[in-house]
Amino acid sequence: MTSSGPPVFADLHLLTVLAETRSYTQAARRLGVSKASVSARIAELERQAGLPLVHRTTRSVGLTQAGQQLVDDTGAAFERIAQSFTAVRDQAGAPRGLVRVTAPVALGRQAVAPALPEFLVRYPEIRLDLDLNDRFVNLAQEGFDVAIRHTQSPPESYVAWPLCATRSLLVASREYLIRRGVPAHPSELSGHECLSYLRATAGQSWVLEREGGRRPERVAVNVAGPIRANNSEVLRHAALGGLGIGLLPDFSAIEHLRSGELVQVLPGWRPLGFFGDRIYALRPGAARPPRAVQCLVDHLRASLAGGFPQS
Repeated sequence: MTSSGPPVFADLHLLTVLAETRSYTQAARRLGVSKASVSARIAELERQAGLPLVHRTTRSVGLTQAGQQLVDDTGAAFERIAQSFTAVRDQAGAPRGLVRVTAPVALGRQAVAPALPEFLVRYPEIRLDLDLNDRFVNLAQEGFDVAIRHTQSPPESYVAWPLCATRSLLVASREYLIRRGVPAHPSELSGHECLSYLRATAGQSWVLEREGGRRPERVAVNVAGPIRANNSEVLRHAALGGLGIGLLPDFSAIEHLRSGELVQVLPGWRPLGFFGDRIYALRPGAARPPRAVQCLVDHLRASLAGGFPQS
């Protein structure tokens, strides 16, 4: 960029990315450049504009009124350009490019990762970044192409591809059940050590619904135990260690139920409201996804089509 010429379009695009990510670091990662380069290019863009476009806060990066005006005026155009380029590139033979995927740790390790080697052998020109993280991830802000989530109701603003059904289970080791007894009704859980998924609230209540009855019957019971965690693998290890009755998604318990190391508790009752009843691939917006993303979604759908049967 020369001092007398107009701003380079790439730097205006960088400003739109910075508006989405609110972070020099995330913008640099999204565009594959250094953080110093992002900072220098924004400074030069501001110099060309003749006024500040960006301001920093204690936690993030924001835009000035002028910066926001530029983003509002150019953002849709850059999005159309990206979609058009993707559509043209997808016509050029085999699917290719980088797909950035995020998934919860346990779900990613146990349901997603095992399906990836076959996918990458089939599509050698596709590369994957798989981020396993139990925190909520803003896909657009952090530059992810797709998220794999188990949920009851996907966000309406996202494209949601259903991959397979899933369910929550109560499980315990045989040693624990021999020592403490087998509950016959959900109300008896209050007298047991219960291993719960970590929620923000201090207390913990489980809601269970009877399956197969003529009339729905739901029971809510307050539970407590020696450990809560925001990762189902941690709760599974605690259950395997005889610490109590764990509430787990089926994909986290399946192998140990098959081996007999864990036993399902209250099999006629279905826990509600924790892990969702379906696994989805999610993508923000309604635009047609890149071919590489669609290929990954189709592969995961085929790989997980049977769900997680217990036997």
